[in-house]
This record gives sequence, C-alpha cells and structure tokens, in this order.
Amino acid sequence: MKIKICDIINVQDGLTAVNSALDPNVNIESFLTCVESRSGSPSTLLNAGKTTNFIYEIGGNLSQDTVDAINSIEGRSKIKARIQRIYDEGGSLAYVDTEKDIFNSNLVLIDSRLPQILAEMVNLYFSTNYARIIDLVAELEQNNPLKFNTKHHHRYYEYKIKKFLTEIAVGMMPGTVWEGVYDATGGYLVVREDGEILAYHLYNRNEFEDYLFHNTKLDTASSSRHGFGQIYEKDGAFLFKLNLQIRFVK
Repeated sequence: MKIKICDIINVQDGLTAVNSALDPNVNIESFLTCVESRSGSPSTLLNAGKTTNFIYEIGGNLSQDTVDAINSIEGRSKIKARIQRIYDEGGSLAYVDTEKDIFNSNLVLIDSRLPQILAEMVNLYFSTNYARIIDLVAELEQNNPLKFNTKHHHRYYEYKIKKFLTEIAVGMMPGTVWEGVYDATGGYLVVREDGEILAYHLYNRNEFEDYLFHNTKLDTASSSRHGFGQIYEKDGAFLFKLNLQIRFVK
C-alpha cells in the first residue's frame, strides 16, 4: 500500500496519528512525499525501466556460438547464470554508458563518478548473492574498483550512494531532467508493520540517509520488458545491459 500525504491530510483519524509521530516543530503539511507502508509487499524506491539500464562491453574473445549459447540460458536466475558463463569463458564486463543520456546526466549532476559507481554496484549484484545496498557498498569499499585514494579511510562509496538514494527519495526521476528541486520540502514518512509511523525530516538529513542506506536493496525486474540481460553486437563489439531497480527491505 502506498498513500499520498494529501490523502493522510484529508483523513482526520490518520492525521492525529501522523502528527503525534512528528517533531513538534514540524507541520504535517510540509511532508510532500509518499507514505511508504511496510505492512504489505516491499515498495520500490527506484522503479525499473529502460531508463535505468547500464551498458557494458564484453571483453575477451567470445565466438558467436558461445554468445548464442549464453543467450539461450533460461531459468529464474538466468541473468546471473549468463554473466557467470561470460566469466567462465574468459570474458569480462566493462561499463560503457547508461542507455538513456538523461539518467547519466542526472547522476553526474549528483556526483561525477556516480554512473561508474552504480554500474559497479549493479554488476556486483548480478554477479554475487549480495542484494542489500549496505552489503553491496561494503564490497565496493573493500574492492575499490574506482581506485579512490583510501589512505585516510574516506568512505567514498557509502557517501555517494547515500546522496543518490536521498535524491531519488525527494524527487529525482531517471527519465526527467533533474535540477535539484525537491518534491519533498519537508521529509519522508514510513508506516512500519507494527503501525508505528517514522518521520524523517530533511533537517535531520543524516538520519534520513542512514534509513535509506540500511533499508533498501537491489532487485531484478523483468528483463524482457526492460530490454536487458542479452548479449548483442554493435559496431563490432559485444555488449550487455544490466538494470537498476531499488526496493525497500521488508
């Protein structure tokens, strides 16, 4: 269940409950984002689409017969199985670009290295058993694929992913030019399974970022609907698309 905050405002019983959960200095009317109810199936923070596809070039010398064999792999975990077969054949995946330029530009606006970081995170998700963002980022911090200077123990990946999650929550859409204008002028409300309402106001930004970071995961959307997970050839190179979808952890 997902309820717009305007619906809560129009329901007096709900309004009393929500107001009691808020900081006394915050008005309910300032919360313009959705209330995410955690009592049903986990809702999405970032919906999948062709707008959230990342393109990788396959390194190595795969024959056309091998490509056809990889593309024919089916099953519930076919994307992971196809990637594993690419690796088994001596291939590799190197990030090239996002499928849609607007999404790339939105990411660069947030952080210039964000497209590469997300591409590494998506690849890691489809190549391992990690799904929670906190676990994926821990792997990125350890492996440091972008070769950041870690001499002083800066947590580059965690910091940048937290900013990304927050921008999504307050209004950034992959297919729309993002200018940094927040839809959520107040904050974010979460209804937990036990009925407790959690309110995260943007003046408590660190708490809000931590909540998103600890309570989201990557998920696999329909590969046929969103056009990813098949090897294809373009300009003499074999390419492979992977998709980003972010869901709340139940």
